[in-house]
Amino acid sequence: MNALPHTLDDWLHYCEHLHPHTIEMGLERVARVAKRLKLHFDCPVITVAGTNGKGSTCAMAEAVALQAGYRPGVYTSPHLVHFEERCRIGGETVKPDELIAHFAAVEGARVENGDEIQLTYFEFSTLAILRLISQAKVDVAILEVGMGGRLDAVNVIDADCAVITMIDVDHAEFLGPDREAIGREKAGIMRAGRPVVVCDPVPPQSVIDHAKAIGAELWLFGTDFNYSGDKLQWSWAGRGRRYAGMAYPALRGANQLFNASGALAALEAIREKLPISAQAVRAGLALVELPGRFEVVPGQPVVVLDVGHNPHAVATLAASMGTMGHFRLTHAVFGAMADKDITGIFEKIGPLVDRWYFTDLPTPRAETAVHLQQRWEQFHAQQEAVHAAPAAQQEEAPRVDLAEAARAQDDKPHLSVTRSRRGSSGEGGGGRRIVKSEVFPDPQSALDAAVKACRLTDRIVVFGSFYTVGGILKNGVPHMHGKHFDS
Repeated sequence: MNALPHTLDDWLHYCEHLHPHTIEMGLERVARVAKRLKLHFDCPVITVAGTNGKGSTCAMAEAVALQAGYRPGVYTSPHLVHFEERCRIGGETVKPDELIAHFAAVEGARVENGDEIQLTYFEFSTLAILRLISQAKVDVAILEVGMGGRLDAVNVIDADCAVITMIDVDHAEFLGPDREAIGREKAGIMRAGRPVVVCDPVPPQSVIDHAKAIGAELWLFGTDFNYSGDKLQWSWAGRGRRYAGMAYPALRGANQLFNASGALAALEAIREKLPISAQAVRAGLALVELPGRFEVVPGQPVVVLDVGHNPHAVATLAASMGTMGHFRLTHAVFGAMADKDITGIFEKIGPLVDRWYFTDLPTPRAETAVHLQQRWEQFHAQQEAVHAAPAAQQEEAPRVDLAEAARAQDDKPHLSVTRSRRGSSGEGGGGRRIVKSEVFPDPQSALDAAVKACRLTDRIVVFGSFYTVGGILKNGVPHMHGKHFDS
């Protein structure tokens, strides 16, 4: 390359073509470049690994630190709309131009003295952001680990405190086929003699074993810290410290108290380096914001945006939806990566959904909308077969004319109508309901169709990927107020 890129977009395009693979496990290459950069932090560092809840945990620790008067630096990934969302300094997203010098520095170190080191897009961009944070005079660095732990680029930094959130099966082709194997990978962010906060109430034994093997200071949920609560307030207790009568965190969702508890435990673990007051805890958790985490969009119809993209996260989403009260129908806008456990996702949320709006996503890693629809139909047929024998023994219910139901819909390609024997929120008699599905080229057109089909008593959930939610938020938070809802 004769000249360095001039804009952030140019740098990102350059990084995309540096390495033949999107993911290459291993720290050796990243560590060599980090050494050339002389990358180090002069402040306490918290690293956060896990399958689900990492972004929320980082955001809550950041919010509390801000309310305590500190200047935190935060790295999270992936982003929803703009790359620069991955880095926040003092609570503010960095400007694109602020990143350019750090991308250039990484490139200089990468090719130093003609000894070129290959880096993936994630590795290169991670090093650039870590360098920015290390030079931003922050009081605490809060770093979200990527999909793994032991071999993740963030793990070149020796953290003062490690946090491991909920662990479940995801990225199995890289991390292993079960929670024990994945737990071993996540445990790689621990350091000997330093605290590790484990938020999962039932952690894999591999996590506990690794902490003991290396002599890490283990903070276990239920043993070293815990929470309790009622309908109005909650309390947290840790080693010698307690916060009682707190308002629930501003981030909604069934698992957010586990994430909040982990964030508070991490801050408590480094209290000698970063003292935090009770008032900062209360204010921070009450004010924390993070788009796409059970985010309920103001207006009508009710729209929920959630980046949940594996069965564990979607089960949490379904549980949270169960607390929202009664809705006539649930419309689901869904797009996902091809390597995700799509069947597992359908198992968790399928019973709640009355109409699917499958969407393509702007990445070659994504499953196509047509294939998602086909996988839903296959899953649904299998579920029907499982329940067919018991149903045949019962008195035959009134039949639903599926052809007539299909003709009643808009004349669109890839419209599918299937019948469910369970549930009663949709159409049909005798305990059956019609489950319809359509395909769309992008999330926004899928949402537009869902809004058009909604009634006042319906709700819409948009989920499955950062790309799915990002496709809605790229023009800002949608203003939900369709004319057909006006009185």
